[in-house]
Amino acid sequence: MREVVNSQYELLRKWVDSLPAEFDKSGEVIYDARNQIRRIVPKEDGWGNEALTVKRFHTPLLPNRVVYSCMREPKAARAYYNAVTLLQRGIATPEPVAFVLCGRYLLRESYLVTRESRLTHLMRDFTLNYRPELDELIRPFARFTARMHEQRVLHLDYSPGNILWDKKDDEYLFEVIDINRMRIGKEVTLRDGCESMRRICARTSFFKVFADEYARARGFDAEETERMILHYRDRFWDNGKKAKYEYD
Repeated sequence: MREVVNSQYELLRKWVDSLPAEFDKSGEVIYDARNQIRRIVPKEDGWGNEALTVKRFHTPLLPNRVVYSCMREPKAARAYYNAVTLLQRGIATPEPVAFVLCGRYLLRESYLVTRESRLTHLMRDFTLNYRPELDELIRPFARFTARMHEQRVLHLDYSPGNILWDKKDDEYLFEVIDINRMRIGKEVTLRDGCESMRRICARTSFFKVFADEYARARGFDAEETERMILHYRDRFWDNGKKAKYEYD
């Protein structure tokens, strides 16, 4: 077993050590599919009652177990280190607490521990719970995305379920999650930025506003930005593998 604990949370090391044995009987399940996420309050002296988010990644297929054991950091480790880098660059994401990798010779399963986000909504609201008043968050979201790209951070799974938002004191706040797949350090071009929006299933009117603000923030041509975003959106959602949605 290999573990890394954020130095600010050293008092949780013993609890982190126990995660592989205790995970299935701890806290409450908040997501259960390919991976499982639990909300757990560590029972450690000096910690208090704050819950942490613990994600258990599923056991990879054998070829990937070899890759993750010998050649590439597993998802939990990548997500942890990416979170450290994002926060250093001023990009909001839940604070990383620890990760644990299990397996004697080959990776079996892994765990990622983060502070719990205080944001309460997902960008998925635009497709599942759309209301006209949501439109006012498009421009702040475009500026958040532009700032992330200007910091040479490209989320490779920029989907509605991986973007949190909330409105506090008349300000829109955003965080990115599920950050094990990212490209960091390389310039994010106009094409890169536009293509990264393809997974967001939203109406054309959403992207017209988004493109205008994103282009303004990054110094790009607004019409070209809009054209490219819609091109990548249409190609992604019309490729026969994804369910179609209605454009306005």
